[in-house]
Amino acid sequence: MKGVGYRMKKTLLLLYIAFLILFLSGCGIFTLNGWITPADDDFIACIEELDTPQEIGNYMQENFTYQYHSIYAPDPYQLWLTKNGDCNDMSTFSTWVANYHGYTTYQIEIFYKGTWIRHWVGVYDEDISGYSITNNQYYSFGFDNFKEIVNYSSYLVGKVWTKFFVYDYWNDIIKTGYNISRKI
Repeated sequence: MKGVGYRMKKTLLLLYIAFLILFLSGCGIFTLNGWITPADDDFIACIEELDTPQEIGNYMQENFTYQYHSIYAPDPYQLWLTKNGDCNDMSTFSTWVANYHGYTTYQIEIFYKGTWIRHWVGVYDEDISGYSITNNQYYSFGFDNFKEIVNYSSYLVGKVWTKFFVYDYWNDIIKTGYNISRKI
């Protein structure tokens, strides 16, 4: 029969593993549901100038520094103030700004083989040229569908994707994809 000490150690080990999974699971998640634009004239003036996805990407590339946030996910205003964020932070900022200017926006969450880390990409429907993206701070365009975006983003990081979720602006999942081949 195992004693209290054994059960305590087992419980602590399980809690530690759960914490590690949460901590290492990748970029934190911020949802735009219920978020209110702050009454900061400088912020609004900046956002007003960023009226295309390409301008948003250029702004992020010139002004933001990548900084991994395992649990913390700043809202678009906090990211603008601190200038430091990870893929989800930049994806949320960029899709919010593009939506502010009337673009249909999405976010794609990509899961990779052999890791708990996930990646987020901001997606914009630019009608004539198809979909464009901001992958962290970097703007790219000319994509025909979400899977093409996932393949491109995975190629950039050198990882094999296993599945992806596409979220609309309100964080509702509108598409799921699975990589059945998962070849290295």
